[in-house]
Amino acid sequence: MNNSQFNEVVAQPRSAAGVLFFDGDDRVLLVKPTYKPGWEIPGGYLHAGETPSAGAAREVKEELGITPPIGRLLVADWAPHPTEGDKLLFVFDGGVLPSDRLDQIAVDQVEISEHAFHFRDQLDALLIPRLARRVHAACTARVRAETVYLEHGAPLT
Repeated sequence: MNNSQFNEVVAQPRSAAGVLFFDGDDRVLLVKPTYKPGWEIPGGYLHAGETPSAGAAREVKEELGITPPIGRLLVADWAPHPTEGDKLLFVFDGGVLPSDRLDQIAVDQVEISEHAFHFRDQLDALLIPRLARRVHAACTARVRAETVYLEHGAPLT
């Protein structure tokens, strides 16, 4: 290695993880943040030293008050934001929530004001475009039992 390699600037992305949950009608669970307009999937930024799956589970407990098992990784998305910098975003499969688990959901009313299930054809109207692309890709990956890598919410061509 030469000295110029020691001075190289490396990516230090902000990392976040979310979970896709479904109901018996194959609708996707979305949450409404209190601190910004629109809808999101349950999840949030990782704490230092926290794994993506642990962060996803923590965020679900904080936002929804439930502790369902977090399934396999559906999507890893390299999605830099123009004002927030590099981001690496993960989406996990939460599966179908049974009715007894649905009855236990209690949004925190601090970060999240409400939750609702929505059909996939409603997602584009409810989510910002880059999140909508990521959620659609995650839904497809779930059906195909695969994990996909995205950049800006889109697969590489």
